[in-house]
Amino acid sequence: MKKIACIAVMFMATVASTSALAQSGGASTYKAKCAGCHAADGSGNTPAGKSTKALPFSSPEIVSASDADLAAATKNGKGKMPAYNGKLTDAQITEVIAYIRTLQKK
Repeated sequence: MKKIACIAVMFMATVASTSALAQSGGASTYKAKCAGCHAADGSGNTPAGKSTKALPFSSPEIVSASDADLAAATKNGKGKMPAYNGKLTDAQITEVIAYIRTLQKK
């Protein structure tokens, strides 16, 4: 029984550290590639965000979108948002989406 508890604790620690790494990498990529239009807080309240009518990440359309939908929009572009396929790796896109989800909770 102690062995199972130890394995469970090790698993939870691994998941927590992986999540923290994704959020920190996602935050730096977001600041470098996304905040210019989407704003630091995800509101879209920047000159570029206003001119392209970027939706705030708190909008129901974005909150209810799946991670796969957000990844597809990031890779392929959507509306006036350019495609980032070839500019960001799949891992970076996943990390940015994880970071965006943290902005939605604020």
